[in-house]
Amino acid sequence: MRILGVSAFYHDSAAALLEDGRLVAAAQEERFSRRKHDARFPAHAIDYCLAEAGIGLDAVDHVVFYDKPFLKFERLLETYLAFAPRGFRSFRMSMPLWLKEKLFQKRLLREALAKHGPHVDWDGRLLFSEHHLSHAASAFYASPFDEAAVLTMDGVGEWATTSVARGSGSSLEMQREIHFPHSLGLLYSAFTYYTGFKVNSGEYKLMGLAPYGEPRYRQQILDHLLDLKPDGTFRLDQDYFDYCTGLTMTNERFDALFGGPARKPDERLTQKHMDLAASVQAVLEEAVLRLTRSLAEETGSRNLCLAGGVALNCVANGKILRDGRFDRVWIQPAAGDAGGAVGAALAAWHLHLGKPRESPGGRDAMRGAYLGPAFSDEEIAARLGRCGARFTRLGEEGLLARSAADLAAGKALGWFQGRMEFGPRALGARSILGDPRSPTMQKTLNLRIKYRESFRPFAPAVLREDVADWFELDCDSPYMLLVADVVPGRRRAMTPQEQALFGIDKLNVPRSEIPAVTHVDYSARVQTVHRETNPRFHELIARFKAATGCPVLVNTSFNVRGEPIVCTPEDAFRCFMGSDIETLAIGDCVLSKDEQDPALKLDYKNAFEPD
Repeated sequence: MRILGVSAFYHDSAAALLEDGRLVAAAQEERFSRRKHDARFPAHAIDYCLAEAGIGLDAVDHVVFYDKPFLKFERLLETYLAFAPRGFRSFRMSMPLWLKEKLFQKRLLREALAKHGPHVDWDGRLLFSEHHLSHAASAFYASPFDEAAVLTMDGVGEWATTSVARGSGSSLEMQREIHFPHSLGLLYSAFTYYTGFKVNSGEYKLMGLAPYGEPRYRQQILDHLLDLKPDGTFRLDQDYFDYCTGLTMTNERFDALFGGPARKPDERLTQKHMDLAASVQAVLEEAVLRLTRSLAEETGSRNLCLAGGVALNCVANGKILRDGRFDRVWIQPAAGDAGGAVGAALAAWHLHLGKPRESPGGRDAMRGAYLGPAFSDEEIAARLGRCGARFTRLGEEGLLARSAADLAAGKALGWFQGRMEFGPRALGARSILGDPRSPTMQKTLNLRIKYRESFRPFAPAVLREDVADWFELDCDSPYMLLVADVVPGRRRAMTPQEQALFGIDKLNVPRSEIPAVTHVDYSARVQTVHRETNPRFHELIARFKAATGCPVLVNTSFNVRGEPIVCTPEDAFRCFMGSDIETLAIGDCVLSKDEQDPALKLDYKNAFEPD
């Protein structure tokens, strides 16, 4: 039996395919359309999933949408009525779209599906999950646990913004919820907006900015914005926000509380913005820890699963793990809306159809998140040839030797191997790699290759067997969703003069043996690399370790600012030619920048809208 999960029409549209309960393919629409956070119907992602399984849509037994649009419409109407007459402008702008499209999404879905499967009765095959159930199912059913507490936190689904569930075997019971407009995700997005970043994509920038500041506004947030209870439940004072009725996240009263208007995106970041980032991050961590502590006490479970956009806050995740209330924490790698496609399909399999769940035996069902398209060496060579690329084909031994040598020499390496990752992180299939020992690598990658803000941190990819020698972590972190500190023995203490530097100026001060992946607070977003799920990437790091003594590489996504992660060989070659990446290893083909036709060079710095 085959089930296709679909998420769409808000942001990060995606599709995922199950065959007899096993996840065989999943991808986000943005990777094919090349439109960041593409929210449109995921036609290309569906085509890919079907092609991976070698079937047409008529061979799919059920298509499951990840939420219930009518409940969202109900929430929209009730919110406008509750706040009337405030928000009439927002109401007037949103209603035509809802009445034309979103209220009738079942019809729109049937029509879109009919283009792929014109002779199918979609009335009988189309199912709808609920938003937080889809998130919870993506976390528990894909986890390595037989039983677990499940916590979902995001901006908002239909009504729920925070929910608790309990999973055991094939059962998943939603137990309680906190409803809109009270939302940790929207609180964090309000500060994302106020500090000048883009809502629904800039939240990770706010998290990366936080270590440069001090939480000077923490108590102001708790005194005025967030009524946080000891058990982690909360309410937001809507007098300071505008997201219920307006076109912005915050209002004049919010501005007055924090001493001025929201930063414009092109304005210089100041210490105040860093302190605001540190403050809301501290409040979020406190709220999440109170929630997880009460959840541990209530359920008695030693396993915790996390999903929803807030679960991408890897700093908070690391603190949950170190808090010790749960022995094991597993986070869905596509924790945002894209992962809802996986969860919707899994919920239909286990809950709607009543299919049993095999014991995971300590292994998760995401298969390393390598669920996207792959290309054969012959296909890669043919595609590169059509692009005008000049390359050398090497066997695996030659490819690994050349790549490890270039990394040890300080070069930036584009690494395109195997199946593309599902979720927001590059995990060694569509990555840009570098030497973490270099004190200039972070700045080089940010400014000359990624074309993004200099403060943005990079993640270390480390051999699983060596992680505890370099970081204060000794568990699996394959999806780059846990933050841990560099071990004290590999740190470099900052002098008083260095400590006194303005926040971002601290970037130029090496803080450990691996400065390119060590944030200003000595933390790092760790990815453990496992031979079982990505043997070629594991072997590359092992070769680098043999050459340098360091089992760590800088790992960042293969794209520039505002561009989706590359999907095809053509995408990779264009990004290679539009940035200062020096070497590209794609399948068994290796390309050097200085050997390429200069006429093919591209200006990628301004090719995409800033994220």
